[in-house]
Amino acid sequence: MGLMHADGADPCLPAGRKVGIRLSVFSRCAYHFDMYRILGIDPGLNITGYAAVDFGRREPVIIEAGTIQTDAKADLAGRIAQIHTDLTEIIAELKPDLAAVEKLYAHYRHPRTSILMGHARGVILLACSVAGVAVRDLPATTIKRSLTGNGHASKRQVQRSIQAVCKLKELPQPPDVADALAIALCAGKTVHELH
Repeated sequence: MGLMHADGADPCLPAGRKVGIRLSVFSRCAYHFDMYRILGIDPGLNITGYAAVDFGRREPVIIEAGTIQTDAKADLAGRIAQIHTDLTEIIAELKPDLAAVEKLYAHYRHPRTSILMGHARGVILLACSVAGVAVRDLPATTIKRSLTGNGHASKRQVQRSIQAVCKLKELPQPPDVADALAIALCAGKTVHELH
């Protein structure tokens, strides 16, 4: 079956929650863990990826994965409010035990990107805190290394690795969904190693 848009929405359209993967259209991943649900979140002001993954006695199962897309023409306050509102709904609906969020990093060539990502990340942390969901911060290099073996893997390499590990027929699109899945799988692996 592979990646499908359960709500029939075009993932390229701005504004709102877009579900890319639901349990009914997903095959199981190839890891083993104890029982808990992790919400992986790839913060972004334009597109925030999310993925709820259950880790149990068998292989992890993706419950839902998708994006929160803001209207690029809206003001900053409106975009941040939309991320908060949509993520609050996602948390209430999916009831994660833990949220895993990519750490903020700064690149000297693109400081504005870090500032914008910081706005999105801040409201994500707020939504998790208000909902009483613990947060694990993970560096991008740790996430990529956990999945691909290369801490500096490209977005395409992460997509291909997620496709292989999760046995998807198609690459998860947009890349933010693959990133959120990678974050959840990495967090699940590190939580399991602590037990």
